[in-house]
Amino acid sequence: MPDARLDLSAKRVNCHGFYTGFGTKPFSKEGCLITQKEVNAVFDGQVALCREILQKKTKEYTGGDTDRLGAFKAAAALQHTTPERALAGMLAKHIVSLYDMCFADGMSFDAGTWDEKITDSLNYLFLLKAIVKEGQTNQQN
Repeated sequence: MPDARLDLSAKRVNCHGFYTGFGTKPFSKEGCLITQKEVNAVFDGQVALCREILQKKTKEYTGGDTDRLGAFKAAAALQHTTPERALAGMLAKHIVSLYDMCFADGMSFDAGTWDEKITDSLNYLFLLKAIVKEGQTNQQN
């Protein structure tokens, strides 16, 4: 049986530019309209949550080390790879979890669970950006 996450045969309902789910009947305008102002508020709230979690977890993952990316460098050394690849492996767990949630037929998840999974994924991407930037800076020196 093929993996449901890869099944693209079902038709998605497009509601004002947002894919709202699977089905054959479109949602009413009142039931699905999201304004740009609301999207901006979601973005701002998410970035604030990402910042808060990154700050909280800094001490947990670095101890007293001043190198914020040290855990990824240590993981890279253990795996004989690059920090980028070590981080990508860690990120993959979060992405698979999000896919599982998105494609869990008949299941719903509370906002806190979505927030945790989305925030963790975004934070790994922010940390990847920092690793890439550090690598580029070191190449220039």
